[in-house]
Amino acid sequence: MEIDDVQLDLESLNYAATHDGGEFEDDGSAGVAAIDPEIAGAGASVPSFRPLTAGEISGGKRESRKIPVPGHRFTPLKDNWMKIYTPLVEHMMLQVRMNLRSRRVEIRTCEATNDPGAIQKGADFLRAFMLGFDVEDAMALLRMDDLYIDSFEMKDVKTLNGDHLGRAVGRVAGHGGRTKFTIENTTRTRIVLAETHIHILGTFQNIAVARDAIVSLILGSPPGKVYNHLRAVSTRLQERF
Repeated sequence: MEIDDVQLDLESLNYAATHDGGEFEDDGSAGVAAIDPEIAGAGASVPSFRPLTAGEISGGKRESRKIPVPGHRFTPLKDNWMKIYTPLVEHMMLQVRMNLRSRRVEIRTCEATNDPGAIQKGADFLRAFMLGFDVEDAMALLRMDDLYIDSFEMKDVKTLNGDHLGRAVGRVAGHGGRTKFTIENTTRTRIVLAETHIHILGTFQNIAVARDAIVSLILGSPPGKVYNHLRAVSTRLQERF
C-alpha cells in the first residue's frame, strides 16, 4: 500500500465521522469523546439501597449450626441453659434446641433474624462456652466484633513430659491461679487452662501479649520477670491509645 492510499483512507474516515448524524470537532485529543456537562450532571445522584436482611442474603434458606458438647461441659450446660438460651433467642433472634441423642446444641435462623452475622456469632458464643469460658465472658462475642479465641497446646511450645509438664502448668497457673489472673487483668483477656490446652479470649493485639507471657512461663522464665515485661507492655499500650 502506498502513501497516497493511506491518506485517501483517512479522508474517507473523517468524511464518515462528520456526516454520520453529528459534527466532528478536532480539539487535538485523540480518542476522547466530548460529553455534554448538562447530560452528565442529570443522573449524578447517588442511589440509596436499604440493607439486606439475613433471609435475603441467604436466598431465603435457613442457616444452621451444630455445636458438639464435650462430656465435661454437659453438666455446666444444663446449669446455665437459661443464661445461654435467653440472649440467643431474645437478642440474636435465633432458634435454639439441645439434641440429646447427638449431644449437640443446634441453632438456626428464622424469619425474625435481622442480623446476617447472628448465626456465626451464636456459634462462636457456644463454642467459647464449650471450651470452658464463663457465660458472661463468652457473651462478649455476641456484643463485640473484634474478639477472637486463640488455642494452642503446651507441647506446641516445648516438648515436655511427666513432672516437667506438670511444673509448666503450675507456672502458668500460679499459686491459687494468681499468675493467670495477673495476665488476664494486665492484657484484658480471659484464659482457660484445660490440662495442656490453653485458650485465650480477647482482641488480636491483647491475645498476642498474653500468649507471649504464657510462652515465656512455659519455657521456664520466672514469674517476676514476666510480670515486669507485662507491666512495660501494658504501659506502652496505654500510652499508644
